[in-house]
Amino acid sequence: MLSTSKFFPTPASPISVSTRVTIGQGGSPYIGTYAWNPGFGTRTANPSTLPAGIGQQVAWEPNGASVGITHNNTPFVSVYPFSSGYGTKYSDPGTLPTGNGRGLGWNPAGDTVFVGHATTPFVSAYPWSSGFGSKYANPSTLPAGTTFDVSFNPAGTFVALATNTQVGGIWAWSSGWGSKTTNPGTFPTDNCQTVSFSPAGDAVVFVVNSNPYLYAYPWTGAYGTRYTNPATLPAGTGWGSAFNPAGTAIAVAHSNTPSITTYPWSSATGFGTKYANMSPVPAVGAFGVAFNASGTVIAAGTGDTPYIYAYPWSAGFGSKYADPATLPTVTGNSVAFAPN
Repeated sequence: MLSTSKFFPTPASPISVSTRVTIGQGGSPYIGTYAWNPGFGTRTANPSTLPAGIGQQVAWEPNGASVGITHNNTPFVSVYPFSSGYGTKYSDPGTLPTGNGRGLGWNPAGDTVFVGHATTPFVSAYPWSSGFGSKYANPSTLPAGTTFDVSFNPAGTFVALATNTQVGGIWAWSSGWGSKTTNPGTFPTDNCQTVSFSPAGDAVVFVVNSNPYLYAYPWTGAYGTRYTNPATLPAGTGWGSAFNPAGTAIAVAHSNTPSITTYPWSSATGFGTKYANMSPVPAVGAFGVAFNASGTVIAAGTGDTPYIYAYPWSAGFGSKYADPATLPTVTGNSVAFAPN
């Protein structure tokens, strides 16, 4: 149950499809993509080779040419070219991730794809050029447990990982793993499900399983002094997080009602006063949350039918969009918009 890509780089080249929204789901076909009009359009025909199990995190390549998903059975990650629909699945990596696939993300340049997974080394990075290259050597300091989420600063020089032991951390990246950044003095020790860099790259937010659920820090290549917690905390275990593309709001998907909590954000002051809840509120927790590339829509994968909720966004929630005609199957574990 994961979050999604955290910001939306400008595509390297135009894409031939209208805007799309993709969900990773708990039942077959495990991945679903809808045209977005705005509002849910027709669901794309399933890929000819389905993901091999429960869909975890979905992510779009930064230029919109491919969409990927991690899942709980070998090969643990599947990536498809995408134009008017799914193309033939790319060949599996030569060195597979070890254990259940969880986190997934491309760096902003789109030349490396990162897969978080459930057993050591807990994260695998591959060169990417219309397919997987040979796996990069492991970082010298491995993550301490299952990597649930991956996030990058806009320059692509640092990668943040959310893990189920000792939270995770931030590593330097330059065509290979650099050193892990020293943790700040006030750092959670709880399981971390999701991590997000701000679009400006000047802050990083970890979302964890227990109160206060949020740990946010200025980022300048090292952690600054932790931001003050918001006055109203998320209501339960945090599963997903995302900044809007302008970096003026942050959303957290979590286990208890209202399922999605959003705050104004400023790198100078941190969290503002919580925005009013959406209407209707998902009846069961939300597991992934994402803004579209223009920041005008917010969507979440949830544990209750219709499994995906979407709302207009403009410094607060608008009225919920109508459900898609063909609903996802079972839990919506993650959601991602294609870049415009």
